[in-house]
Amino acid sequence: MIKKTNNLMDKIVSLCKRRGFIFPGSEIYGGLTGFWDYGPLGVEFKRNIKNEWWKSVVQDRDDVVGCDAAIIMNPEVWKASGHVDSLTDPLVECKTCHIRIRADQGDDIKDHEAGHAKKKEKVSWTEPKKFNLLTEVFLGATEPKQKAYLRGEITQGVIVNFSNTVSSSRVKIPFGIAQIGKAFRNEITPGNFTFRSREFEQMELEYFIQPDEKEGESVFKYWKEERLRWYVSLGIRREHLRFHEHTPAERAHYARFAEDIEYDSPFGWKEFEGIHHRGDWDLSRHKVSYKDPDTGKEYTPWIIETSGGVDRAALFFLIDAYSEDGDRMVLRLNPKLAPYKAAVFPLLANKPELVKSARKIYEDLRKHLMVAWDDRGNIGKRYYSQDEIGTPYCITVDFESLEGNDVTVRDRDTAKQERVKIAELREYIVKRVYGEQ
Repeated sequence: MIKKTNNLMDKIVSLCKRRGFIFPGSEIYGGLTGFWDYGPLGVEFKRNIKNEWWKSVVQDRDDVVGCDAAIIMNPEVWKASGHVDSLTDPLVECKTCHIRIRADQGDDIKDHEAGHAKKKEKVSWTEPKKFNLLTEVFLGATEPKQKAYLRGEITQGVIVNFSNTVSSSRVKIPFGIAQIGKAFRNEITPGNFTFRSREFEQMELEYFIQPDEKEGESVFKYWKEERLRWYVSLGIRREHLRFHEHTPAERAHYARFAEDIEYDSPFGWKEFEGIHHRGDWDLSRHKVSYKDPDTGKEYTPWIIETSGGVDRAALFFLIDAYSEDGDRMVLRLNPKLAPYKAAVFPLLANKPELVKSARKIYEDLRKHLMVAWDDRGNIGKRYYSQDEIGTPYCITVDFESLEGNDVTVRDRDTAKQERVKIAELREYIVKRVYGEQ
């Protein structure tokens, strides 16, 4: 294991760009602060996180359905939800250089003051002022154009579709609506790589219950434990996670109470998923109610929400998986999350018979799994290259394979090798990646 320092963060950023996980957005034009692009490996990795979340929260349950709402909604949605008035950050401005920083980000303020101190400049700050984080857009072909907003969270898309979901499906309270999608906030101080961005992706569950204090506490506790368990099940070490309970001053405008799951990152304990008791805030603001089909009772449901950041989760999965073994860099990702589940090699790239056999195995496997082909350099370098991107299994076709119809399979984490029959190869990989056939 390596110590979690900013040096580790530098290594993660370098790895992500070098191997095609994450690039600075529009880098050829100098980039744009707070925006990131996912490369060939990153898009697979991120998709795997979302797929595993969807399987856990929707596919494996019979009390949750899905939704995919529009990014731009009628601006009245954001007025009714309170975001126009309440989605704000307190900002202070440096009177020396006029840079604005969030007043609640003490480390950023200290770093800024340290930069001026090196120049022997004294820093003073303005009083905090509120700054709205909603990103404005303007619609229409002629003036005056209609002002709207890129959504600042994905929750409201579920809320405004609550009645449509109830009437078009068989769901009955208690039930949930899940959604994965992009959100946008006009962050003044984005930073720490992808942790704080202006464009980000969320995976959220809005779970609707009867307005009952005891049930609210029970469901809140259940989802809090369930979400922590999910991260641990996919490889984040339990000792690197903790809950942080929000004080009344820290809570969002909609929250009755809230807790964050935090990760022990190189830049401190940082939140990446929130569990919120939203009460009846959202549905009551939109004047939406629910009529129980069995009792005929009508009421405004309460909401227990789990809201996770896909980009933040991806970053922390990468950090937690990163390790160094001598000169070998290994990304020990859970196989379910790894961009490639296996890589296929011919032992020697200049031997047509080995290449032909290896290509056939590769073509067969890729129908069922994301599989890499690699015939560059010597076999040792290929192993190291796949270790670095988290590929859990490497399959090598050698001269024995031509006679025995078997291959060498190398395990990423142990570097141990075993011979596996080609006819059993797909079952072997699938079982080890997914625990099923």
